[in-house]
Amino acid sequence: MGDPKGFMKIPRQESGNRPLNKRLYDYSEVEQSLNEEARKDQASRCMDCGIPFCQWGCPVMNNMPEWQDAIYRGDWKKAVDLLHITNNFPEFTGRVCPAPCEIACVLALHEEPVTIRENEAAVAEYGFEKGYIYPRPPKKRTGKKVAVIGSGPAGLACADLLNKAGHLVTLFEKDELAGGLLRYGIPDFKLAKSVIDRRLNILLKEGLEIRTSTNVGTDISAEELLKSYDAVCLALGAMKPRDLHVEGRELKGIHFAMEYLTQQNRIVAGNAINSKDLITAKNKHVLVIGGGDTGSDCVGTANRQQAKSVTQIEIMPEPPLARSLDNPWPYWSKIKKTTSSHEEGCKRIWNISTKRFTGNNGYVNKAETEEVSWIMAEDGKMKMNALPGKKKAIDADLVLLSLGFVHPVHEGLLNDLEMEYTERGNIVVNKKHQTRNARIFATGDSIMGASLIVNAIASGRNTALSIMEYLEK
Repeated sequence: MGDPKGFMKIPRQESGNRPLNKRLYDYSEVEQSLNEEARKDQASRCMDCGIPFCQWGCPVMNNMPEWQDAIYRGDWKKAVDLLHITNNFPEFTGRVCPAPCEIACVLALHEEPVTIRENEAAVAEYGFEKGYIYPRPPKKRTGKKVAVIGSGPAGLACADLLNKAGHLVTLFEKDELAGGLLRYGIPDFKLAKSVIDRRLNILLKEGLEIRTSTNVGTDISAEELLKSYDAVCLALGAMKPRDLHVEGRELKGIHFAMEYLTQQNRIVAGNAINSKDLITAKNKHVLVIGGGDTGSDCVGTANRQQAKSVTQIEIMPEPPLARSLDNPWPYWSKIKKTTSSHEEGCKRIWNISTKRFTGNNGYVNKAETEEVSWIMAEDGKMKMNALPGKKKAIDADLVLLSLGFVHPVHEGLLNDLEMEYTERGNIVVNKKHQTRNARIFATGDSIMGASLIVNAIASGRNTALSIMEYLEK
C-alpha cells in the first residue's frame, strides 16, 4: 500500500448529506461528495491488513486494496479498470449498496472502516468525467442469440457480459424504460436516473439491443421466444409483494410500497398521472409498515410530499446500536440503521403488530396495533407473543405496505415455460443457473428472493458465464 499507516494518521470522513432545509424540497441526490484530495486521503486509510476481509464480504469480489491504492496514488484510470473487472456498474453500487465490504473491513473493529462505498462512487464519476468509461463493442460476433428477460441489475449485468463476449443479446423490459427497480423502485434522491441512462447509452453503443414496453409472455409468446433464441435468461426479479391479510385491508388509501414509489419516480421523470390514480402523502398521516430500506424510501418520499406525519412500524425488536456477542466481526452487523430519510422526520416503533384497519366512507384513517414480544422456542425458532393491554390506534390516512417480496410472479411467462419452483416460490436452478430446460437460465432475485443490488449483479455475472459455457458446446 502507498501509506501503510494512513489509517493511523487520518480519521474516517464521510461525504455527508445535503442540508435538510434544502433536500426536502426536491428529489435530487441527497449525498454530497468530497474533493479529490480528501478522497485520496480516505483511500490512504486502506491498510496492509494481509487478508482483505472487505473482498470476502463483497458479493462481486471487488479488489478493494488494489483500487484504494490506485486512488491514493492518483491513478484514477487504473482504479476504474480494476473496478470494472469485477463490477459492471460501480456507479450504482457506489450509491445504493449497504456496503458489506465496509462492515467486513478490518478497521470496522474500531468502527472506523474505509469509506469504500463512497470511494467506489467517486472512481466511477471520475471515470465518466475523464472519459475512462466509454463504449467498447466486441471485435467479432459469434452469431449466437440470447434473450435476457428483465432489465434490473441482474439482467443488465448478465446482458452486458454476454454482449461483450460477442453474442447477439436482446434485453427485454416490460416497462417503458430499462433499469427495472433501479429506475422505478429506488427514489431519485438516492439514485438519479440520469446515472442509469448514462450507462445504458454505453451499452447501446456496444451493440446491446434493448426492447422496452415488451411484456414477454404476452407480446411475445414463450414458444416464439424459444424458437428465436439459442438461450434465454430469466431476470424477472421477485415482484410478488407480501400482503397483510387483516380486517380492513380493502379500504382505500392502503397501497403496496412499490406501487407508491414507482408512481413518484414516474412523476419525477415528467410522466402525467391521472388525478384519480394519484397516491400522495400531502397533508396526511402516513403509516409505513415494514422497517427495511424500501420502507425508508417511503418515509423520504412522504416527507417530500409534505406529509402531516410519518410513522414507520416494524414487527421485529429494535436492533442494538452496536454488535452483540453472537454477531461478531466480520459478519453482517445486525445493528440499528438510521437512513437520511429517517433523519428527515419519522417516528419509528418496533415490536408492534397490525391487527386491523378502520376507516370512514371507505377510506382508511386508523391502524389498530398491539405490542408484541419475542422469545426463543424449544425448536430454536423465535416465537411472537402479544402483550395484553398493549393495544394502540395509529392515525393513518395513507398506509404503505413495505413487507418485502415473496417470489417472482408465476402467472404468465414462468408458468408458460413450465418452470419448477422452490418451497418459497423461486425458480429452481442447478449450479449452472439452468432451469429444468437446459436452454433456459434464471438469475438474480428470481432464484434467490428479494436481495441486494450487488447480489443481483453478482448473480447476473455468474449466470452469464454459465450461458457462455453452454453456447460453446
